Amino acid sequence: MSPHIGDREGSAGTWGSRLARVARLRRKRLALSVSVSVLLLAGVEVRTQQGATNGWRYYGGDQGISKYSPLDQITPANVKNLVMVWRRPSVDPSLTTAFPALRPSRNLRGTPLMIEGVLYAPNSVGLLEAFDPGTGKTIWIQEPFAPGIEGVAGQSTRGAAYWKSGTDERLLITRGEYLEAIHPKTGKAIVEFGTRGRVNLHSADNLWARNYSWTAAPAIVGDVVVLSGSNGNEDSGPEREGAPDNIRGFDVRTGRLVWTFHVVPRPGEFGSETWGKDSWAFAGNLNAWGGISVDETLGYVYVPLSAPNNSTYGGERPGANLFANTLVCLDGKTGKLVWHYQLVHHDMWDYDLMTPHLGDITVNGKRIKAVFALSKRPDIFVFDRATGQPVWPIEERPVPASTVPGEQASPTQPFPTKPPAFEQFGMTPDDVIDFTPELRAEALRLLAPYALGPAFTPPSVSSDAPGGTKGTYAIPGVGATNFQGGAFDPETGIFYIIGHKLALIRGLIPPPKPQAAGSRFSNMPWIEQRGTVPFQKLFPGSAGLPGPQGLPFTKPPYGSITAIDMNRGDILWKVANGDGPRDHPALKGLNLPPLGVAGRPTPLLTKTLLFLGEGTDTVFGVLGGGKKFRAYDKKAGAVIWETDLPAGSTSGPITYMHAGKQYIVVPVGDRETPAEWVAFALP
Repeated sequence: MSPHIGDREGSAGTWGSRLARVARLRRKRLALSVSVSVLLLAGVEVRTQQGATNGWRYYGGDQGISKYSPLDQITPANVKNLVMVWRRPSVDPSLTTAFPALRPSRNLRGTPLMIEGVLYAPNSVGLLEAFDPGTGKTIWIQEPFAPGIEGVAGQSTRGAAYWKSGTDERLLITRGEYLEAIHPKTGKAIVEFGTRGRVNLHSADNLWARNYSWTAAPAIVGDVVVLSGSNGNEDSGPEREGAPDNIRGFDVRTGRLVWTFHVVPRPGEFGSETWGKDSWAFAGNLNAWGGISVDETLGYVYVPLSAPNNSTYGGERPGANLFANTLVCLDGKTGKLVWHYQLVHHDMWDYDLMTPHLGDITVNGKRIKAVFALSKRPDIFVFDRATGQPVWPIEERPVPASTVPGEQASPTQPFPTKPPAFEQFGMTPDDVIDFTPELRAEALRLLAPYALGPAFTPPSVSSDAPGGTKGTYAIPGVGATNFQGGAFDPETGIFYIIGHKLALIRGLIPPPKPQAAGSRFSNMPWIEQRGTVPFQKLFPGSAGLPGPQGLPFTKPPYGSITAIDMNRGDILWKVANGDGPRDHPALKGLNLPPLGVAGRPTPLLTKTLLFLGEGTDTVFGVLGGGKKFRAYDKKAGAVIWETDLPAGSTSGPITYMHAGKQYIVVPVGDRETPAEWVAFALP
């Protein structure tokens, strides 16, 4: 189903034709098997993609990551009355008192689960905590496996997964190198799982594997818990060699490994020929750090795979490089490939895929169980999630060739015909800020040393030679969206996608010399230049390449919300999220609309309202963000209510009912403010 993914040497040709034929045959067989499955399931109502209908039992509200709740006690009429009713530190004070040297992360990723009257969330050191949904008071703290601060210290993760069968129930999280099973009533390890309650996830069979570290929430399909590999290649790594981050399924009761899906196909496996120069033998990364979605009715998991290493130079891995940058649909019981689609061929931009969203839509009168594939590129690919058939045509269009010696860019890339792109893709003079002629002229002067171009303009060699460039000014840079993704309303079919406009300088330089065999950059002629001018300066406190008078190089909005009718594939409206750099002296006297904040906030959608913060930046020091938390009108995007949080929002808000009252809980934190969860409710 991946059209034209190139032959062994990375150009259009025999391999692409062969793969297309194989995909068509697989599609016909799959359509027949799905039809039979639907007949067998007739009369059995399984509503897994309808939002958080019973508490907030999954990281994304439901297994399809809709981030939607049908609750409606908080309305446009009374939202102005919301008040903060409790606050809870990101680590229970008993831990910081017992271990004064403990340094909890201020990047609180933990989105709580609300299950049978209790909130559960990984804290800022990765331990699960259970707390009261009405007061925020502690019920229990997960018992560490090791004594002392070594057993307590760790990193924040995005969430836990919950499984129940009869009287057997458990919470599952990843912490460091382990998958751990915890009893929801006590916080104690379930000793029958793995070795005394945990399974070691280290990839011991690969020479280049580093310590396992995955921050997304596990996914559960049936009795299998599914995890991505994560072998420590941060940002896909500049190295030639890396460990493949294979997808694995474990028995939820015992912790036994049930299946493994090779993200870099081995010889004899489908897709291996797309790794030229036998690069399958040393290529790595491709993890699903954005998170995994599940259709429990079909028994399928949807895995968004990321870029390979090196993600900005692919001369050592010619070809399309399956399954990099690919949405992979796997059978949850067996791990077998059901269908796939590659969103970026031969990635040179680090355009990882993000968490896919599942939703049922009606297109031309036909009801479709759909999956919305997101990536760092600013468009959405929509597929029938049972068959992998694109809902609207996807076109392979020519893209710019690479000028880097030894690089073999894919001559085409896939573009969805619907919906339209929700953010800027590429950077040309027409995209440059034009608030005033003076600002535009200064922006063009500052950009003159850099290569500009349309979508998929490749990285270029950074050179101080006459006529050379300092690299390619690429948009998207760190992504048009990121892990925050969007939220889907199953009642209206409207998808709300959160975008931001952030650039990167993609400049390549030779690696350190000499390159001894087995060294970090063995046989790599080019690596990405980092730490000099990688980020466009957007707001005070961010770092990188300053635009004209410190303003952005591009036109606003810099942070946005776009509402898309997924039944028609049309954009309904787009608004700025936040006011942006309004108080800048160069903008004084200009009648400008809201400019938007380029943070990474996660949305929460209810039957009545869209809730969204401005995000924060606790890791890179390059993004915008702010403390505002707002309620938006779903029909037009108007701000109905806003308040100041103690710090910027760091992860997904949730909503639930408790004792007859609707609550909203938001994780917050920033580089100056300790992280915490804060809860709002009506008086």
